[in-house]
Amino acid sequence: MRIVFFGSPEYAVPSLRACLEHPSAKVVAVVTQPDRSQGRSRKLLRTPVKQLAEEVNIESIFQPEQTNRATTQLLSELMPDIGVVAAYGNILPTHLLDIFPRKVLNVHASLLPRHRGAAPVAAAISSGDTETGVTLMRVVRKLDAGPIIDKISVPIGPFDNTGSLTDTIAQLGADLLTKQLTPWFTNELSETPQNESKMTYATRLTKSDGHIDWTQSATQIDRHIRAVTPWPSAVTTYQNQRFTIHEAWPVPELDTHEVPGTVITGDGSTLTRLLPNRTRRAIVACGQGSLVLLRVQRPGRQAQNIESYLNGDTSFLGSQLS
Repeated sequence: MRIVFFGSPEYAVPSLRACLEHPSAKVVAVVTQPDRSQGRSRKLLRTPVKQLAEEVNIESIFQPEQTNRATTQLLSELMPDIGVVAAYGNILPTHLLDIFPRKVLNVHASLLPRHRGAAPVAAAISSGDTETGVTLMRVVRKLDAGPIIDKISVPIGPFDNTGSLTDTIAQLGADLLTKQLTPWFTNELSETPQNESKMTYATRLTKSDGHIDWTQSATQIDRHIRAVTPWPSAVTTYQNQRFTIHEAWPVPELDTHEVPGTVITGDGSTLTRLLPNRTRRAIVACGQGSLVLLRVQRPGRQAQNIESYLNGDTSFLGSQLS
Protein backbone atom coordinates (compact mmCIF):
# COMPACT_ATOMS: atom_id res chain seq x y z
CA MET A 1 0.00 0.00 0.00
CA ARG A 2 1.22 3.49 -0.88
CA ILE A 3 0.80 5.92 2.04
CA VAL A 4 0.82 9.69 2.31
CA PHE A 5 1.47 10.64 5.92
CA PHE A 6 0.12 13.90 7.41
CA GLY A 7 1.59 14.94 10.76
CA SER A 8 3.71 17.53 12.53
CA PRO A 9 4.52 17.28 16.28
CA GLU A 10 6.36 14.66 18.31
CA TYR A 11 3.05 12.86 18.88
CA ALA A 12 2.99 11.92 15.18
CA VAL A 13 6.50 10.44 15.03
CA PRO A 14 5.66 6.93 16.36
CA SER A 15 2.80 6.67 13.84
CA LEU A 16 5.10 7.67 10.99
CA ARG A 17 7.62 5.07 12.16
CA ALA A 18 4.85 2.47 12.22
CA CYS A 19 4.05 3.27 8.58
CA LEU A 20 7.72 3.22 7.59
CA GLU A 21 8.30 -0.16 9.28
CA HIS A 22 5.10 -1.81 8.09
CA PRO A 23 6.05 -4.74 5.80
CA SER A 24 3.24 -4.05 3.33
CA ALA A 25 3.50 -0.26 3.19
CA LYS A 26 5.55 2.40 1.45
CA VAL A 27 5.43 6.04 2.57
CA VAL A 28 5.51 7.93 -0.73
CA ALA A 29 5.13 11.43 0.77
CA VAL A 30 4.95 13.35 4.03
CA VAL A 31 2.86 16.49 4.52
CA THR A 32 3.75 18.59 7.56
CA GLN A 33 3.60 22.14 8.87
CA PRO A 34 6.08 24.74 7.52
CA ASP A 35 9.32 25.41 9.38
CA ARG A 36 8.63 28.00 12.10
CA SER A 37 10.95 30.55 13.70
CA GLN A 38 11.30 30.26 17.47
CA GLY A 39 13.18 31.95 20.27
CA ARG A 40 15.09 35.20 20.27
CA SER A 41 17.32 34.03 17.42
CA ARG A 42 14.22 33.42 15.24
CA LYS A 43 15.92 30.30 13.93
CA LEU A 44 13.72 28.18 11.68
CA LEU A 45 12.86 24.84 13.24
CA ARG A 46 11.64 21.77 11.40
CA THR A 47 8.72 19.77 12.71
CA PRO A 48 9.65 16.44 14.35
CA VAL A 49 7.88 14.67 11.48
CA LYS A 50 9.99 16.49 8.89
CA GLN A 51 13.14 15.63 10.81
CA LEU A 52 12.33 11.93 10.68
CA ALA A 53 11.25 12.12 7.02
CA GLU A 54 14.60 13.66 6.09
CA GLU A 55 16.51 11.12 8.19
CA VAL A 56 14.96 8.22 6.26
CA ASN A 57 15.29 10.02 2.90
CA ILE A 58 11.65 10.40 1.97
CA GLU A 59 11.87 12.32 -1.28
CA SER A 60 8.47 14.03 -1.31
CA ILE A 61 8.00 16.35 1.68
CA PHE A 62 5.31 19.02 1.43
CA GLN A 63 4.90 21.96 3.82
CA PRO A 64 1.97 24.10 2.65
CA GLU A 65 0.39 26.68 4.96
CA GLN A 66 -2.94 25.27 3.82
CA THR A 67 -3.49 22.12 1.80
CA ASN A 68 -4.54 23.63 -1.54
CA ARG A 69 -5.40 22.15 -4.93
CA ALA A 70 -1.80 22.47 -6.12
CA THR A 71 -0.66 20.22 -3.27
CA THR A 72 -3.52 17.82 -3.99
CA GLN A 73 -2.43 17.55 -7.62
CA LEU A 74 1.17 16.80 -6.69
CA LEU A 75 0.10 14.15 -4.20
CA SER A 76 -2.31 12.61 -6.69
CA GLU A 77 0.55 12.12 -9.15
CA LEU A 78 2.22 9.84 -6.58
CA MET A 79 -0.76 7.45 -6.90
CA PRO A 80 -1.34 6.93 -3.17
CA ASP A 81 -3.69 4.27 -1.81
CA ILE A 82 -4.29 5.57 1.68
CA GLY A 83 -3.65 8.63 3.84
CA VAL A 84 -2.68 8.53 7.51
CA VAL A 85 -3.11 11.58 9.76
CA ALA A 86 -1.61 12.13 13.23
CA ALA A 87 -1.90 15.69 14.55
CA TYR A 88 -1.21 17.34 11.22
CA GLY A 89 -2.60 20.76 12.20
CA ASN A 90 -5.00 21.49 9.32
CA ILE A 91 -8.35 20.10 8.23
CA LEU A 92 -8.03 18.18 4.97
CA PRO A 93 -10.27 19.48 2.16
CA THR A 94 -12.62 17.22 0.22
CA HIS A 95 -10.59 17.48 -3.00
CA LEU A 96 -7.64 15.96 -1.11
CA LEU A 97 -9.62 13.23 0.63
CA ASP A 98 -10.99 12.14 -2.75
CA ILE A 99 -7.59 11.11 -4.16
CA PHE A 100 -7.23 8.16 -1.77
CA PRO A 101 -9.00 4.96 -2.94
CA ARG A 102 -8.72 3.45 0.56
CA LYS A 103 -9.60 6.69 2.30
CA VAL A 104 -7.70 8.59 5.04
CA LEU A 105 -7.25 7.32 8.60
CA ASN A 106 -6.69 9.52 11.64
CA VAL A 107 -4.85 8.54 14.84
CA HIS A 108 -6.70 10.76 17.33
CA ALA A 109 -5.52 11.13 20.94
CA SER A 110 -8.83 10.53 22.74
CA LEU A 111 -11.67 8.06 23.04
CA LEU A 112 -13.97 9.57 20.45
CA PRO A 113 -16.55 11.05 20.39
CA ARG A 114 -15.20 12.56 23.64
CA HIS A 115 -12.67 15.36 23.15
CA ARG A 116 -12.65 16.07 19.46
CA GLY A 117 -10.35 18.93 18.52
CA ALA A 118 -6.84 20.21 18.97
CA ALA A 119 -6.09 19.52 22.67
CA PRO A 120 -7.74 16.20 23.57
CA VAL A 121 -5.18 15.03 26.13
CA ALA A 122 -5.28 18.29 28.09
CA ALA A 123 -9.07 18.22 27.97
CA ALA A 124 -9.21 14.69 29.36
CA ILE A 125 -7.00 15.64 32.31
CA SER A 126 -8.70 18.94 33.10
CA SER A 127 -12.14 17.30 32.89
CA GLY A 128 -11.18 14.75 35.53
CA ASP A 129 -11.55 11.76 33.21
CA THR A 130 -10.33 8.50 34.72
CA GLU A 131 -9.22 7.17 31.34
CA THR A 132 -8.42 8.31 27.84
CA GLY A 133 -6.75 6.65 24.88
CA VAL A 134 -6.42 6.65 21.10
CA THR A 135 -9.01 6.22 18.37
CA LEU A 136 -8.34 5.08 14.82
CA MET A 137 -11.03 6.65 12.64
CA ARG A 138 -11.79 7.41 9.02
CA VAL A 139 -11.45 11.08 8.16
CA VAL A 140 -14.46 13.02 6.91
CA ARG A 141 -14.78 16.73 6.22
CA LYS A 142 -16.18 17.49 9.70
CA LEU A 143 -13.56 17.78 12.46
CA ASP A 144 -12.83 14.39 14.10
CA ALA A 145 -16.37 13.24 13.31
CA GLY A 146 -15.65 10.24 11.09
CA PRO A 147 -16.61 6.65 11.88
CA ILE A 148 -14.53 4.71 14.39
CA ILE A 149 -12.43 1.73 13.33
CA ASP A 150 -10.76 0.80 16.62
CA LYS A 151 -9.77 2.19 20.03
CA ILE A 152 -7.29 1.55 22.84
CA SER A 153 -7.87 2.99 26.31
CA VAL A 154 -5.39 3.89 29.04
CA PRO A 155 -5.98 5.02 32.65
CA ILE A 156 -5.07 8.57 33.70
CA GLY A 157 -2.83 8.44 36.77
CA PRO A 158 -2.63 11.11 39.51
CA PHE A 159 0.74 12.38 38.28
CA ASP A 160 0.07 12.14 34.55
CA ASN A 161 0.38 15.43 32.70
CA THR A 162 -0.28 16.26 29.06
CA GLY A 163 3.34 15.62 28.13
CA SER A 164 3.68 12.18 29.71
CA LEU A 165 0.21 11.03 28.70
CA THR A 166 0.66 12.20 25.11
CA ASP A 167 3.84 10.12 24.84
CA THR A 168 1.94 7.05 26.03
CA ILE A 169 -0.97 7.62 23.66
CA ALA A 170 1.36 8.28 20.72
CA GLN A 171 2.87 4.82 21.09
CA LEU A 172 -0.55 3.23 21.51
CA GLY A 173 -1.60 4.91 18.27
CA ALA A 174 1.42 3.54 16.47
CA ASP A 175 0.63 0.05 17.77
CA LEU A 176 -2.96 0.40 16.59
CA LEU A 177 -1.80 1.43 13.11
CA THR A 178 0.55 -1.53 12.91
CA LYS A 179 -2.29 -3.86 13.86
CA GLN A 180 -5.03 -2.44 11.63
CA LEU A 181 -3.43 -1.02 8.47
CA THR A 182 -3.46 -4.27 6.51
CA PRO A 183 -6.96 -5.39 7.63
CA TRP A 184 -8.28 -1.95 6.68
CA PHE A 185 -6.58 -2.04 3.31
CA THR A 186 -8.04 -5.49 2.55
CA ASN A 187 -11.59 -4.54 3.58
CA GLU A 188 -11.64 -6.77 6.67
CA LEU A 189 -12.67 -4.03 9.14
CA SER A 190 -16.02 -2.41 9.78
CA GLU A 191 -16.76 1.13 10.94
CA THR A 192 -18.91 2.37 13.81
CA PRO A 193 -20.54 5.82 13.54
CA GLN A 194 -19.83 8.17 16.42
CA ASN A 195 -22.58 8.90 18.93
CA GLU A 196 -23.05 12.64 18.42
CA SER A 197 -24.94 12.99 21.72
CA LYS A 198 -21.71 12.14 23.61
CA MET A 199 -19.47 14.54 21.66
CA THR A 200 -17.29 17.03 23.51
CA TYR A 201 -14.80 19.48 22.00
CA ALA A 202 -11.24 20.24 23.14
CA THR A 203 -10.26 23.75 22.08
CA ARG A 204 -6.67 24.62 21.22
CA LEU A 205 -4.64 25.86 24.20
CA THR A 206 -3.22 29.39 24.23
CA LYS A 207 -0.50 30.90 26.38
CA SER A 208 -3.05 32.66 28.59
CA ASP A 209 -4.65 29.31 29.47
CA GLY A 210 -1.79 28.55 31.82
CA HIS A 211 -2.76 31.07 34.53
CA ILE A 212 -3.89 29.53 37.83
CA ASP A 213 -7.11 30.68 39.48
CA TRP A 214 -6.56 30.11 43.21
CA THR A 215 -10.26 30.51 43.99
CA GLN A 216 -10.86 27.13 42.37
CA SER A 217 -10.69 23.95 44.40
CA ALA A 218 -7.38 22.17 44.97
CA THR A 219 -8.61 19.29 42.82
CA GLN A 220 -9.46 21.60 39.92
CA ILE A 221 -6.13 23.42 40.16
CA ASP A 222 -4.18 20.15 40.24
CA ARG A 223 -5.94 19.00 37.07
CA HIS A 224 -5.25 22.38 35.48
CA ILE A 225 -1.53 22.21 36.28
CA ARG A 226 -1.22 18.74 34.80
CA ALA A 227 -3.31 19.67 31.76
CA VAL A 228 -1.11 22.63 30.77
CA THR A 229 2.22 20.90 31.46
CA PRO A 230 4.54 21.13 29.55
CA TRP A 231 2.79 23.85 27.52
CA PRO A 232 1.75 26.58 28.08
CA SER A 233 2.78 25.76 31.71
CA ALA A 234 0.88 26.52 34.89
CA VAL A 235 1.80 30.01 36.07
CA THR A 236 0.95 32.39 38.85
CA THR A 237 2.36 35.77 39.94
CA TYR A 238 4.89 35.98 42.79
CA GLN A 239 6.65 39.25 43.65
CA ASN A 240 5.31 40.75 40.43
CA GLN A 241 6.98 38.03 38.36
CA ARG A 242 5.81 34.96 36.51
CA PHE A 243 6.16 31.88 38.72
CA THR A 244 5.75 28.40 37.23
CA ILE A 245 4.38 25.39 39.07
CA HIS A 246 5.41 22.17 37.36
CA GLU A 247 4.10 19.65 39.85
CA ALA A 248 1.83 19.70 42.88
CA TRP A 249 -0.40 17.48 44.98
CA PRO A 250 -3.96 18.34 46.00
CA VAL A 251 -5.19 17.88 49.55
CA PRO A 252 -8.95 18.51 49.27
CA GLU A 253 -9.59 17.83 52.95
CA LEU A 254 -7.08 20.41 54.21
CA ASP A 255 -8.80 23.78 54.68
CA THR A 256 -6.33 26.43 55.88
CA HIS A 257 -8.98 29.21 56.22
CA GLU A 258 -6.51 31.51 54.48
CA VAL A 259 -7.13 33.76 51.48
CA PRO A 260 -6.79 31.68 48.27
CA GLY A 261 -3.24 31.99 46.96
CA THR A 262 -1.63 32.33 50.41
CA VAL A 263 1.52 30.22 50.84
CA ILE A 264 1.93 28.63 54.27
CA THR A 265 4.30 26.13 55.92
CA GLY A 266 3.10 22.55 55.82
CA ASP A 267 3.78 20.77 59.08
CA GLY A 268 0.39 19.22 59.82
CA SER A 269 -0.16 15.56 60.58
CA THR A 270 -2.34 15.16 57.48
CA LEU A 271 0.54 16.15 55.22
CA THR A 272 3.04 14.04 57.14
CA ARG A 273 0.83 11.05 56.43
CA LEU A 274 0.35 11.90 52.76
CA LEU A 275 3.92 12.98 51.99
CA PRO A 276 6.16 11.45 54.67
CA ASN A 277 9.39 11.99 52.72
CA ARG A 278 8.92 15.76 52.34
CA THR A 279 11.00 17.51 55.00
CA ARG A 280 9.97 21.02 53.98
CA ARG A 281 6.66 21.90 52.40
CA ALA A 282 4.90 24.88 50.91
CA ILE A 283 1.12 24.74 50.86
CA VAL A 284 -1.11 27.11 48.92
CA ALA A 285 -4.62 27.84 50.14
CA CYS A 286 -7.26 27.26 47.46
CA GLY A 287 -10.93 28.08 47.20
CA GLN A 288 -11.55 24.63 48.60
CA GLY A 289 -8.78 22.51 50.08
CA SER A 290 -5.06 23.12 49.65
CA LEU A 291 -2.30 22.43 47.15
CA VAL A 292 1.13 21.09 48.16
CA LEU A 293 3.81 22.42 45.80
CA LEU A 294 6.34 19.83 44.65
CA ARG A 295 8.34 21.40 41.80
CA VAL A 296 8.52 25.09 40.90
CA GLN A 297 10.50 27.57 38.80
CA ARG A 298 11.31 31.28 38.86
CA PRO A 299 12.13 33.20 35.66
CA GLY A 300 15.66 32.61 34.39
CA ARG A 301 16.24 29.62 36.65
CA GLN A 302 15.95 25.86 36.40
CA ALA A 303 12.94 24.04 37.81
CA GLN A 304 13.58 22.86 41.39
CA ASN A 305 11.92 20.63 43.92
CA ILE A 306 10.27 22.70 46.63
CA GLU A 307 12.81 21.80 49.34
CA SER A 308 15.68 23.17 47.26
CA TYR A 309 13.70 26.22 46.25
CA LEU A 310 12.83 27.12 49.86
CA ASN A 311 16.50 26.90 50.83
CA GLY A 312 17.15 29.86 48.55
CA ASP A 313 13.95 31.84 49.11
CA THR A 314 12.68 31.83 52.68
CA SER A 315 10.37 34.78 51.92
CA PHE A 316 8.21 32.53 49.74
CA LEU A 317 6.45 31.14 52.81
CA GLY A 318 3.78 33.63 53.86
CA SER A 319 3.63 35.28 50.42
CA GLN A 320 0.52 35.83 48.32
CA LEU A 321 0.26 34.30 44.85
CA SER A 322 -2.14 35.77 42.33
